[in-house]
Amino acid sequence: MDVIFVVVAVTIAIALIFDFTNGFHDAANAIATCVSTNALKPRAALIMAAVMNILGAMMGTGVASTIGEGIIDISHYTEAPAEEIRLLGLTIILSALLGAITWNIITWWFGLPSSSSHALIGGLAGAGLASSTHVYWSGIVGHVIVPMVVSPLVGFVVAFLLMKSVLFLLARAPYHATMSRFRMMQRVSAALMALGHGLQDAQKTMGVIVMALLAAGYHAPHAQTGELTIPLWVKLAAAGAISIGTYFGGGRIMRTLGTKVIAVTPAHGFIAETTSASVLYLAAYVFHAPISTTQSVSAAIMGVGATKRLSAVRWGVAGNIAVAWVLTLPAAAIVGAVFFWILRFVIPGL
Repeated sequence: MDVIFVVVAVTIAIALIFDFTNGFHDAANAIATCVSTNALKPRAALIMAAVMNILGAMMGTGVASTIGEGIIDISHYTEAPAEEIRLLGLTIILSALLGAITWNIITWWFGLPSSSSHALIGGLAGAGLASSTHVYWSGIVGHVIVPMVVSPLVGFVVAFLLMKSVLFLLARAPYHATMSRFRMMQRVSAALMALGHGLQDAQKTMGVIVMALLAAGYHAPHAQTGELTIPLWVKLAAAGAISIGTYFGGGRIMRTLGTKVIAVTPAHGFIAETTSASVLYLAAYVFHAPISTTQSVSAAIMGVGATKRLSAVRWGVAGNIAVAWVLTLPAAAIVGAVFFWILRFVIPGL
């Protein structure tokens, strides 16, 4: 059997497994607060998040193009006639995926809401460096590092200001009736958050699968525009994998986001979800930036919590989350590089 075909099939399978772990790991992003406030029961929330992830995954390709073309340069491999060169390109992508999956599992085990997006980007950069492939550092800084810093800050500040405004406007409103209304509104905000998760995170897997197809010679950019195109079957496969993962995952991280950072009320949950969803849409459609849904919602939760008093946010837990954010890119890069060196000795023809 053709070695190229086998390796690309394995790479696509691993990419979908990564997509599954992404959904499994990040399910809590959309539903932690609405479950903790009893706006939705856990199973109903997971079903809603799974469905909205599918819809979100079909709503654009800008983030997929950034992942597929803006992190490492694989043109040397896609244009090469020699089989061993194409195999090398596929090995880089496979190593990146294995590095990202490994880091996802580690942070899931410890209940840390780290970024699957940054794990994948770190894996690509690490495998690229290990293989002496050109890494687009300007693209990583512009599309990854800057948004990684800016998006949580925006989420924190906007959520803080919105929550302050709501508290001021509703200061005389009856508490229980008001919270009941916010609990109903949370069902919409949680759905919007899940839609944004699909829009952002499923596209990242689409970009990686297309990279593998390009490296194998099974796909090519648009003949006239040269733009990266995403086949429909890739969109459907990525949407399905992240949706299934979303349905089956999230318990450990849900407890961290929903209860350990702050004591969440329905008003807090609605503002946090609406803010983080808005940040996700803005990043995807305006900047085509693959930002972290985890960071967006975690920062928004901290922002609404800080309106009570700064001590209302459990800064020790928040600090652990921040450490996971900072470590994700370099840690996934190291693991991706290690997998590349291992696979060089495992895959025949390299």
